[in-house]
Amino acid sequence: MDKALLDAALIAVKDCLKVQKGEKVLVVTDSELREIGKALLEAAKGLEAEAMLMEIIPRERNGEEPPDAVTAAMMKSDVVVAPTSKSLTHTGARRKACAEGARVATMPGILRETMIRCLNADYYAISDRTKRLTEMLTKAKKARVTTESGTDIMLPLEGIDAIASTGLFHEPGSFGNLPSGEAYMMPAEGGSEGLFIVDGSMAGIGDLAGKTPITIKVEKGLATEITGGPEADLLKKKLGAVGEMAFNIAELGIGTNDAARIIGSILEDEKVMGTIHIALGNNMSMGGTVDVPIHLDGIIKNPSLELDGKMIMEKGKLLLD
Repeated sequence: MDKALLDAALIAVKDCLKVQKGEKVLVVTDSELREIGKALLEAAKGLEAEAMLMEIIPRERNGEEPPDAVTAAMMKSDVVVAPTSKSLTHTGARRKACAEGARVATMPGILRETMIRCLNADYYAISDRTKRLTEMLTKAKKARVTTESGTDIMLPLEGIDAIASTGLFHEPGSFGNLPSGEAYMMPAEGGSEGLFIVDGSMAGIGDLAGKTPITIKVEKGLATEITGGPEADLLKKKLGAVGEMAFNIAELGIGTNDAARIIGSILEDEKVMGTIHIALGNNMSMGGTVDVPIHLDGIIKNPSLELDGKMIMEKGKLLLD
């Protein structure tokens, strides 16, 4: 196993998850990400943790539950790291593990290059930036996202707590992606209105560079019209296979990782500083009621973001005092 991958895995378990000697560490992976799963296992063993690995059959979609035996093992672990081809972030298994006190890092679809580049970022700077934006989102009553390409959507936020995915998961029950770097929250259900154009990448579809952007019309918190090229048709098919509530506007997120790049892997793409993402589907992990087995993020490039009329980001540039 190459040294660069092992070094990145050690940063994940030692710095980001603060694994201690004797802790029970579970790595959940699948055949597509077996190499990264084994690197994380070796890194945890190197810290003298009680480390083990469980390999599952790749899930069909983001948010689909792992087998019951894996859920049970997650609930009995101190730390769970999940490099899987489809995301386990928005699953009951992850929520149950956190409720039992596990520190959980999910790594859906992570690529070797992402692992090495983004886990060598300054996570303390990312943490500070993310927490500041999270506080702003929590205090806001509404957000407006616009772009020169035509995005103009209003999302109601009043009374909802935003979440800071800092990349530092040191407290019992804490969770997030690795690599990390986003401030995110669910908008009030049934309230988002407008239009957003996904021109960066789309979860489950990939990088949209050189392709027709996906235009999504939103009424009363649901995506009512999705247009564009073949990628838009594929998105409609994926959502339609789950049902009406898969079209729910589930999340507003702001990327805060300055090492991340849009490469067609949503795990990294949604963390890119200077982007915003809006997700469709499950919002249970953010305090919502929409429990469907799908959660798909769409990345918007060079956006402007207003919170209660105050400009927080202008054409992709964060305006933090």
